[in-house]
Amino acid sequence: MSDLHPYVSVEAVTRAYPGHTVFRDLWFGVNRGEFVCLVGHSGCGKTTVLNILAGLDKPDSGGVIVDGVEINGPSLDRAVIFQGHALMPWMTAEANVAFALSCRHKGWSKPQLREAAREALEKVGLGAAANRKPSMLSGGMKQRVGIARALALAPKMLLMDEPFSALDALTRGALQDEVSRLVQEANQTAFMITHDVDEAILLADRILLMTNGPDSHVAEVVQNTLPRPRDRANLHKLPGYHALRDHILEFLLTRSRELRGNPQPGWDRKALPVVRPAA
Repeated sequence: MSDLHPYVSVEAVTRAYPGHTVFRDLWFGVNRGEFVCLVGHSGCGKTTVLNILAGLDKPDSGGVIVDGVEINGPSLDRAVIFQGHALMPWMTAEANVAFALSCRHKGWSKPQLREAAREALEKVGLGAAANRKPSMLSGGMKQRVGIARALALAPKMLLMDEPFSALDALTRGALQDEVSRLVQEANQTAFMITHDVDEAILLADRILLMTNGPDSHVAEVVQNTLPRPRDRANLHKLPGYHALRDHILEFLLTRSRELRGNPQPGWDRKALPVVRPAA
């Protein structure tokens, strides 16, 4: 994959408040059909980056180009899956998905919307729960509805804000595998922020490493060369896994703090160093 003409281009983006710079002069790209994870400690501005990509927040300088057009507010072309399920509690699972579809396809009839919503729920294994309201669903099932709703929109880009962080380990692992499968099948462009190193290794084609905040920046890009398909249970058996994980952990434990607000001499934020940890 090439970054010469990325599908999503983050260019010189800075976000600051009076007396506090969240991050400064971010440059990175996401290629069409690529899954990119942004990893960093709390407070480095990961969610702010995602909100800017979603059009929910604006940078103080710089901009984001998606498919040749600068982001200027929210769009159904960029679907967001949040940490919480964000479902409407008075609607069934099917109705939640159908409502989102009605915003995308204003000319569709109610039967068309219901059929498409049911198909989306079937893909995440919730066909039998289509008529249940959120109060009747487990946390993992609610997140599945959110995933179904986002993917049903066929967005140009899928944005995920630590969507599995509140779930138990078994549910989280199952949903990670499911998202990996669905995104690969749809050749979906995806961007996700996470604290979970193994989650990033499982899902991402490339992993962006962000320094500690405030005044943070993306320090390097790690190319994930582990073969696909990947699943959580066997991830640690793949050749190169331990070198990749050790590199990311070393950054988070040491260099993320050392490089905060202080790029190395000769640093070029437009051409971030790309790392391919040896097996």
